[in-house]
Amino acid sequence: MTSIINQVKLFSGTGSLTLSEKIADYYGKPLGDVTISKFSDGEIQPSFNESVRGSDVFVIQSTYAPSDNLMELLLMIDAARRASANYITAVIPYFGYARQDRKDKPRVSIGSKMIADILSASGANRVITMDLHAPQIQGFFNIPVDHLDASVIFIPYIASLGLENLAIGSPDVGATARNREYARTLDCPMIICDKQRKRANEIAAMQVIGDVEGMDVVLVDDLVDTAGTLCKAAALLMEKGAKSVRAVCTHPVLSGKAYENIENSVLTELVVCDTIPVNTKGSSKIKVLSAAPLFSKAIRQIHEHGSISTLFKLDKVIQKNLI
Repeated sequence: MTSIINQVKLFSGTGSLTLSEKIADYYGKPLGDVTISKFSDGEIQPSFNESVRGSDVFVIQSTYAPSDNLMELLLMIDAARRASANYITAVIPYFGYARQDRKDKPRVSIGSKMIADILSASGANRVITMDLHAPQIQGFFNIPVDHLDASVIFIPYIASLGLENLAIGSPDVGATARNREYARTLDCPMIICDKQRKRANEIAAMQVIGDVEGMDVVLVDDLVDTAGTLCKAAALLMEKGAKSVRAVCTHPVLSGKAYENIENSVLTELVVCDTIPVNTKGSSKIKVLSAAPLFSKAIRQIHEHGSISTLFKLDKVIQKNLI
């Protein structure tokens, strides 16, 4: 009889099924059999249709809106724990509620800390995610967190464009640390768009720091929501003399009038990952690059007790993609 101790089993929630199928395909094994049922009032009940006893279980689900996606993930983790899984890893390509990472005004919650606590309480032994809104969110967890970096996906793509006067643009001051690494690796200048907000998703003022005259600017950010900031930054850069403006954003939240804003903007293109399902017909300017190979490699490294940091050797990644 073949032992299933430490056998890898990949399962997907309904919110990330397409990405999960790609991850499983790159990993080289099919997704596990799970049924997600709902009562007539919408209450969720997951059920594994195969044994997970003694297995290393990876549950894949992004926690974008609605909150059912998060609840589904938590219930699947709990079901795996109660079914005696050996080790449970929550694979969360897009970690929702990450924008609530501090008390920036009185009497508000720190949502990302609360979600971290709930994931641990549900039975997760580990979390894999990508491009958190604030990297320090890793410190909210009392379990290991593997924080993948989408730069290994985007930098080779940007390099492949062959832009003569490339400049990396930061749509706000908060993204400068991430974007400095892009600029260093691509050996190009960095531009900063300093914005002031009235309230969430509404900008009061914006100014450009740096010379953009004749530059092909690539704006880099961790997510795009309504695309208001992105489109306003692109328009301002073009007014300042930029030759072209593109944007690469890891997580395509794309709520409200996002698709309309992008299609009507001066952006040449918006490149995103498939951490959240995207309606590519919503705008002809949207291009999707898959994060599945990166997550597949990370899952394999974790199961085989290998190094995750080897996946982020940017100089080697860009050299490999340009040869």
